[in-house]
This record gives sequence, C-alpha cells and structure tokens, in this order.
Amino acid sequence: MFWIVGRAIWRVGEVAVESFDMPWTAAHWIFAAVWVVFMGYSEGYRGFQQRFAPRVVVRAMALARKPTLIRGLLAPLFCIGFFGARRRRVITAWVITALIVVIVLGVKQAPQPWRGIVDLGVVIGLGWGLTAVGVFAIRALAGSPPAVSPELPEAEAEAYGAVVGAAASSN
Repeated sequence: MFWIVGRAIWRVGEVAVESFDMPWTAAHWIFAAVWVVFMGYSEGYRGFQQRFAPRVVVRAMALARKPTLIRGLLAPLFCIGFFGARRRRVITAWVITALIVVIVLGVKQAPQPWRGIVDLGVVIGLGWGLTAVGVFAIRALAGSPPAVSPELPEAEAEAYGAVVGAAASSN
C-alpha cells in the first residue's frame, strides 16, 4: 500500500511542480491556499487520519492473525475493504474509488496551473494519509493498535479474536 500511495504522490507531485513553471495570478494563489488547507483537513485529517488509516491497520492486524491465501495475495484490497468486510464498508470502498477515478479523469482535463494546484492539494492529503497509516502501523506493532472495528462480516468477527473484540467494543 505504501508503494501504491507513494507512487501516486510522486506522479501527482510532478504535475503540481510543473504548475510553478506557469505564471500564477492572485486568483491562483488564493485558490491554492484555500485548496491546500481544505485538502489537508478533509482528505488528510478527516479522511485518512480519523477514518481510513486506523481501519486499514486494524484490518491488516486481523489478516495477520488469521491469514487466508486469497486475502494474503490481495492484502491491500482486503485492508482497504474492497472485500471481506461488512456490506456497507465494501460499498463505501467501491463508491469512493469510483468517485476518485471520475474526479481524476476530470482534473486531467484542466489546464495548468489549475491542474497543478488541484494536484498540490492531493499531494498534501495523500502525504498526510501515508504518514497516518505509518504512524498507526508503528503504534500497532508497539502494542497499541487503533481502537476501531475492522468491520469484518459478522460471521467472521469471532474467529479473529482479540483484534476485533477490543476494537469493536470501542465503536
């Protein structure tokens, strides 16, 4: 997962840096400032740090506790919640992914420096998110996992034991 998100940050970051080769007006600078703060808060803090990162780490812990061949081979997809999760989590993962694809296709049509400005905000959000996943993972390895439910299907929850028990009771 770190490779996937890291690669996305690199590719989007290149487009963001290219935008600085263009002349920026006051409107560009104002939009960039507002957009970076918005993306840092909404995508980085609210989306990644508070929701996505803790759940990914807890699902990875559940997978490590009771691995299966398919889940092991498709671990990033399992940890994100594309499968092997409660119905709502699976639907949410697929819908958010579809929305991201549509937004990316739309943003690619924007001219520079606007595209680069939007991508700058995305780099901030993804960078924050990757950092949050790393911090939660390190804390979990040190014995302090996030107190969130891995949102496993009801029928499987008991088989995963303590990871689910402690986390699910706090949600």
